[in-house]
Amino acid sequence: MMVLKGQLHQHRIQSEASARANPMSSPEPEVDLEDTDRLEGRAALVNNVNAALALAGAVRSTLGPRGSDKMLVGEGGEVVVTNDGVTVLETAKVEHPTANLLISTSSAQDRLARDGTTTTVLLTAELLRNALELTRIGVHPSVIMNGYRIALDEALSQLAEISREPADKSEIRAVIATALAGKIDTKLASVLTDLALDAAAALAQEEGGGDLERLRVKRLQVASGKASDSEVVHGLVIRKQRLDFTTPSASDGGVIALVDGGLENRELMLDAEIEVRSLGVLAGFHQRTREKLQTQVDHLASLGVELLCVRDGIADEAHVMLTAAGITVYRRFEREDLERLACLTGATMVRDVGRMSASDVGEYSSRSEEKIENSWHLRIDGNRGAAMTALLRGTTPTMREEVSRAFDDALGVAHRLSSESSFLPGGGATQIHLARHLRAYAPSQKGREQLAIEGFADALEIIPRALAENAGLDPIDEILELSSAQSKIGPWIGLDVMSGDKTDMASAGITDPLFVARQALTGATEAAITVLRIDDVLWAQVEPGTPDWNSEESEDEI
Repeated sequence: MMVLKGQLHQHRIQSEASARANPMSSPEPEVDLEDTDRLEGRAALVNNVNAALALAGAVRSTLGPRGSDKMLVGEGGEVVVTNDGVTVLETAKVEHPTANLLISTSSAQDRLARDGTTTTVLLTAELLRNALELTRIGVHPSVIMNGYRIALDEALSQLAEISREPADKSEIRAVIATALAGKIDTKLASVLTDLALDAAAALAQEEGGGDLERLRVKRLQVASGKASDSEVVHGLVIRKQRLDFTTPSASDGGVIALVDGGLENRELMLDAEIEVRSLGVLAGFHQRTREKLQTQVDHLASLGVELLCVRDGIADEAHVMLTAAGITVYRRFEREDLERLACLTGATMVRDVGRMSASDVGEYSSRSEEKIENSWHLRIDGNRGAAMTALLRGTTPTMREEVSRAFDDALGVAHRLSSESSFLPGGGATQIHLARHLRAYAPSQKGREQLAIEGFADALEIIPRALAENAGLDPIDEILELSSAQSKIGPWIGLDVMSGDKTDMASAGITDPLFVARQALTGATEAAITVLRIDDVLWAQVEPGTPDWNSEESEDEI
């Protein structure tokens, strides 16, 4: 009995020593989980890092103005050609949970900053790659996570220190043009930049938060014309035709009412049948229905309504009544379009026409219908608030989709610049400066966090490295030359991939918004820390096909 206790004590000491030497390989109690695949400790980390690196490899070649396009083919044979990283990731069919986590991080970057999605994915993958290397030499994941947080705080403070405010409108245009570089040709990028600045200026004084440009600016793809003929209309343009062709197709202004519903008889919610034994009863039923509709139409006329827009349908009996009252009707509106009309005209959407008051109606300044290609389009203008329509043109559906994505990015950046206009050097200059600064900063910290900070600095260099690779340049030489130039001149020296020169990014007009770089660093660090916290992956076998972990890239190949 005493011998057995001594053996157990010695085994426990040996196990604890082994765990301290390699924290990712500590023994775990065996747990028999039915119908579940399990990866533990280091194997889980290796698999997660492999998934992140594979996903980053899919979008790495799209980075920068010399980046390549991707052709995405759907299950139905539909084709999308794009240079936008988030479009590639969201369109791809991905099953690995870690890869989906990175896609969610990229989508959040697109939603919050409208640019920097590829940068976020590349940074996350490199942070995980370096973390795995640190665990190989015995650094615990908790220490790595703490070091990454310290590095992030220091990097964010450096971003604020080297950022600048635009001196004139041309520097703001340069920021937007940089966001579009590589996605479309230079001439079209200039056109979309002007359109985005026009729309952003109209929204500058409006309230509604960072996503206001998504709500107030309708995107309408039009087949006629070239992509450079795209325009922003300060009004609502929509594929719509009036209900009754005998009513006027145009108007110089009037009173408008918006109904978040329809002007029709409500159907019974219950599955019931009504037995009618007398023709008089049925006629009375229809008469009361017509009287109710007539009451609603008369109420609209009493408010001076000349234009009625409804989200649902209009009863057949109401057609003649509305025309007789001099009311032009449009139906089947999307709710977002009704909200834009409410902003333009000052009208309030109501559910029940009978409860509409004089304060609920609005005024529009003009209305017209125009036939574009083979479809009629309605245009309504107002003077109350800022709501617009971007008419995005192109000769092919693929071209129109790409123009729409590029305009979304340009408008998103332009709108956010109106509230936070600070910008940073592009061309990898920001990342090179942060890497140099963090390497000098790391020795000021105690313990193994220094190694994690240096790993963070190394991960930042993936951006200039990818930019150089996509431009056909040697990444090692470019990083060394950039570091040397910055140490002599300053942090605004970056790589102009079009010429291969190392130059001042402000003079070259290659700049990035501060909010994009800040969100990319924060999102990538948080995503990497989330993955590092995982030491056990349990995959339920709900279907016969479960992940083949052995087919993943081996640890030695990372």
